[in-house]
Amino acid sequence: MKQLIVLMGVLPILLIFLAQYTLDQKNNDNINRFQECVYQAKEQAKQKGCFTAEIKEALIDKIENYFPLTEDEIEIVLEDVPKYRTSAFNERELIYYKVSVPIKKIMAGNRFFGIADEDNSGMYTIESWTASELIRE
Repeated sequence: MKQLIVLMGVLPILLIFLAQYTLDQKNNDNINRFQECVYQAKEQAKQKGCFTAEIKEALIDKIENYFPLTEDEIEIVLEDVPKYRTSAFNERELIYYKVSVPIKKIMAGNRFFGIADEDNSGMYTIESWTASELIRE
C-alpha cells in the first residue's frame, strides 16, 4: 500500500518529463522549419541585393502556413534598399535581416510548477547579415 501511495505522488512528476521531451521535439521541428523559411528568403535576397516586397510577402506566407500565427505576431526587420557586391569586401554590401516568431509553449506542465501561461512563452529570433551578390551594371 505504501508503494502505491508513493507511486501516485511520483507518477505525475515522471509524466511531465515525458511530456517535456515531446514538447521539445515539437518546438525543435518548428524552429527548423522557421530557419528553413528564413534561409530561403535570405538566399533570394542575396541574388536581388535586398529583401524585395515579394520576398517579404513570400516569407510571411510561408511562416503563416507552417505555424498558427498572424502577420501581427511575426516581427520582421529587413533591408529593402539594394546593396551591390564589390570586388573587395566592404561592409556596405551586407544585407541585414531580423525575423522573430513567438514560441507559445516552452515548458510542459508549467502550471504544475507554478509558471503562468503568459510566462511560458518566448520569441525565437534569427538576426544576421548576408553579403549581396548583386552586381552593379
